[in-house]
Amino acid sequence: MNFPDLVQTVLIYALPVLFAITLHEAAHGYAARFFGDNTAWMMGRVTLNPWPHVDLVGTLAMPLLLYFATSGAFLFGYAKPVPVRFGNLRHPKKDMVWVALAGPGINLLQALLWGVLWYVLIGTGLNERFFLEMCKAGMLVNVVMCVFNMFPLPPLDGGRIVVGLLPWRQALMFSRIEPYGFYIVMALVLLGAIHSIWMQPLMGLTFSLLEWVLSPLGFLLK
Repeated sequence: MNFPDLVQTVLIYALPVLFAITLHEAAHGYAARFFGDNTAWMMGRVTLNPWPHVDLVGTLAMPLLLYFATSGAFLFGYAKPVPVRFGNLRHPKKDMVWVALAGPGINLLQALLWGVLWYVLIGTGLNERFFLEMCKAGMLVNVVMCVFNMFPLPPLDGGRIVVGLLPWRQALMFSRIEPYGFYIVMALVLLGAIHSIWMQPLMGLTFSLLEWVLSPLGFLLK
């Protein structure tokens, strides 16, 4: 892939990535506030303004460097996590599941909305390649974020869901992984284990689900 193509791809993905990250983190904050913890709200993190969620290294520098260095073959990044004091939740163990689900849930919803927009553009004859590719990018980015964050290892959302669902004794033992969880996840990503065992099958399943949900719209707009 030559440099102009790389730049065009970055521009296509920029808006979907910005929405995906911002709404993911904001959703955690909104859910935490709903269930009783105002920490993120007081720190200004319950907002649709993307800047408070942006980590200069994880959100901007790392993805861009990896993208250009590998010609798009490998991409990884992260945002500033929304602070949640689970002890402030009205029912900490149960409510933490809903707070954790909020992020991947909003990504799944965004993937669906990007799919709706793609069908609407096609159905109305607006075949501008840039916008159609942006819709596809929006679906892909949000499905990747949803599935990746559901990996069952803390500090990822899936790991917090597991902690919330396990009995207290087992939950306490499992939560002790969290300080090392990021490094374990990174090692699994670099080894390709997460892609082959987790990402690939669950992304295929998610896209099949989205295709099934969107099929009536596709039929109507033909």
